[in-house]
Amino acid sequence: MRALKILVVVLGVLLVGGFVTLVVVIAGRVAQRQGSPTAAPAAGPPFAAAPIELPAGARIETIAVGPDRIVLHLALPDGNRELVIIDLTSGRRLGAIPLRTAQ
Repeated sequence: MRALKILVVVLGVLLVGGFVTLVVVIAGRVAQRQGSPTAAPAAGPPFAAAPIELPAGARIETIAVGPDRIVLHLALPDGNRELVIIDLTSGRRLGAIPLRTAQ
């Protein structure tokens, strides 16, 4: 009976210790996330860029984002397709690459 009481006390201490460790780890990760530069946007003027002109009737099929570029895959009304490259820092259209099927 005495061994059973000791076992219960030891397991209770381990359970409380594990719970405290879990709370400390979670609190540390939350504090680390709040201190990271990606946690909150930098204070400054709101983002505003000139509108990107798309051909009339064009439809955006997909969007791919890179570290400093956005690529729009457009389906044009004439059946052709085009990739439009946009600079993320300025919002400026850098160019367009027409996509054609090989004949």
